[in-house]
Amino acid sequence: MMTKDSLRGEAVADYMSDFISGNTKIRYNFGIKEVKSYRIGELFASYRDILWDDGRHKYNVSSFIGEIDEILCGRRFSTFDQETLDGLIAALRERGNSNATINRKMAALSKLLRKAYKMGDIHSLPEFRRQKERSGRIRFLERDEEERLFAAIRSRDENAYRLSVFLVDTGCRLGEAIGLIWNDIQGSRVSFWITKSGRSRTIPLTARAMQALVLDGDGPRGKGPFAMLTQPQFRAVWNEAKKEVGLASDDQVVPHILRHTCASRLVQGGIDIRRVQMWLGHQTLQMTMRYAHLATHDLDGCVTVLEPHRMPDPPAAAGWQAQAAGATQSAAARSSKPAARTAAKAKPAKESGKKVKKPHRPESSPSSLAENLGAPRAVAKARGK
Repeated sequence: MMTKDSLRGEAVADYMSDFISGNTKIRYNFGIKEVKSYRIGELFASYRDILWDDGRHKYNVSSFIGEIDEILCGRRFSTFDQETLDGLIAALRERGNSNATINRKMAALSKLLRKAYKMGDIHSLPEFRRQKERSGRIRFLERDEEERLFAAIRSRDENAYRLSVFLVDTGCRLGEAIGLIWNDIQGSRVSFWITKSGRSRTIPLTARAMQALVLDGDGPRGKGPFAMLTQPQFRAVWNEAKKEVGLASDDQVVPHILRHTCASRLVQGGIDIRRVQMWLGHQTLQMTMRYAHLATHDLDGCVTVLEPHRMPDPPAAAGWQAQAAGATQSAAARSSKPAARTAAKAKPAKESGKKVKKPHRPESSPSSLAENLGAPRAVAKARGK
């Protein structure tokens, strides 16, 4: 009977004999993967449906990536180095892109390259640095502008008017409002589940916003209060009404201005920035700080602290001298009145023809005090001498 050690020895001997005779093939596996290169457009075609939801934002990203692929002349990459990124940013700036626009395009490119890097399509990533953006002026509607614009919208489409009122009183995005379903509205509150930041939020409704949710007529309710509208349809009505009221030349009067208007009114009404952030659903407080300059009343308390309460306001030189002279004369007049009254009381009796009785004044000397306290008569006699 053969043991395990003897069997193992025979197997090794057979293997060595095959190796020496050349019958054994040795296979090496080092995990080497073929390096491929891709165009930016090809990477976007592979991952666009994974990284971006359908909608206007995805359409904008598609435009950004197409422009970047054009600037790079369709080059293929296995690595994306810093020099390539810097050249791309310089080319965009030469085309007149602002820093804010460059940041939007670089954000889309960064998201795409990070996904490709995780999947092993490219093997190095550059450092994306955010370009410094200037805080531009925020345009919002005044009350009279809102009334004129909304009246023009209502004359064209009642549903577009209802949506406009809802947008300005809730501050939600156009896509968030159109994507509402009836179950998202509970009493006097509305919940937005499909948001740009991916975070849901619930806010209370104004009386006007609740009225805007009511459908006129007996027609079908549909999936939601604004499901009968699409974004292109609403923008078409908006642009026609904007032209009618004389705002056609103002390129900032777009539907998104209603969100700015809501935020501006909240801040001007004294609502703190943190609550405005929660109301609008901003992912970072920095986004909401764009409206902080509208909170002008928050600085009024600083003036109270800085006011010199203990010091009078500095009058003019001539006025100050006149004021000082008047104060001196008033003081002199006040001091002379008691003296005049004393002199009048001290007139001789002959002038008035009446006998004036002198008032009794108690003595304040030590002897008088002793007399009043029942001192011996000897003290009184001594006083008489």
